[in-house]
Amino acid sequence: MRLTSRGWGALAVVAFGAVMSWQYGPRSLDAVVIPLLVVVGVGALTTARADRPRVRRAPISEGFLGERRTVTVAIETDSSVAATVRDDVGDGLAAPDPTVETTLEGETELEYELTLKKRGERRIGPLSIAVRDVFGLWERRFEYEETQTVLAYPRVYDLQNGASHDLEVLADVAREANREEFDHLREYQRGDPLREVHWKSAAKRPDDELVVKEFAADETVGAATVAAECTPGREDELAAAVASVATYLLECEVRVGLTVGTEGHPPGAGRQYHRSLLRALAVLEAEELDERDRAEADVLVQSDANGTTVVVDDREIPFDRLRGADGRRGGDGGIDGSGSSNADADGSQGVAA
Repeated sequence: MRLTSRGWGALAVVAFGAVMSWQYGPRSLDAVVIPLLVVVGVGALTTARADRPRVRRAPISEGFLGERRTVTVAIETDSSVAATVRDDVGDGLAAPDPTVETTLEGETELEYELTLKKRGERRIGPLSIAVRDVFGLWERRFEYEETQTVLAYPRVYDLQNGASHDLEVLADVAREANREEFDHLREYQRGDPLREVHWKSAAKRPDDELVVKEFAADETVGAATVAAECTPGREDELAAAVASVATYLLECEVRVGLTVGTEGHPPGAGRQYHRSLLRALAVLEAEELDERDRAEADVLVQSDANGTTVVVDDREIPFDRLRGADGRRGGDGGIDGSGSSNADADGSQGVAA
């Protein structure tokens, strides 16, 4: 508990009055000094006896970069008290100064807006409440160490703005994934994708002749695996590229699997699965793939100091070229797992949280 600036002013008046009273006699000065001392004392007593307010936070939904979220804090007190409430906002989030001057009485609900600025799991809190006496002379601060988090997805780019010949490479991945039913083996022909070579069968042939897997035509949706790796410091670029490629393939009605480092996500599709991929990419860290995962991937995404590259059938496509000059959806938005875009109230497109 401490004196406010107003409280120090009151004490200064008391001290000055005491000196003047000692110097020139009490009389009229006592009419000021004694009541002020009573006010200071009562203020100290009521502030010291103030109960600790109870705090409850409402959950905050995850979202895309640039989207806004409302932080709601419910504060419960047993009596009416003037207070200053301040909530700390961690790195990667933007908000106007989240400090509120209010009177707490019963259950008080406070709200403020914040904007998701950086990918990852972002922290909100801790919160502090400074209660004051009715005269504003004393202040007692209560600290709440509990925090909450909000998950910010990586940026998702609309690859439809990329070069048509580059998009055709990804479209081939989708078409090949849709022919997933194995039919027979045949001799390798120039131009066949290396990932369709059946290495075990080729190793058994005396002349080391390559054979490839032939698939039966099938209208059912197939699967494509996206593998990703990067050097430290390139996580955001990698996450944005993988999220964009995975979203494009999901829109092509392809089940998408994801391999990052030692973590794998089996192929899936749909809005909820798309969300699960975005959650994984939101907390992606720099890891290297093993050679087997690189070889088996339908799409390999790599990011280092030289930039971010998408590799399909040994063809390297710079991601900047694949996404076009400005392929961002709705500024900082994204596409839901069902392939349809959602527009938020602020005009940006993204998954409604």
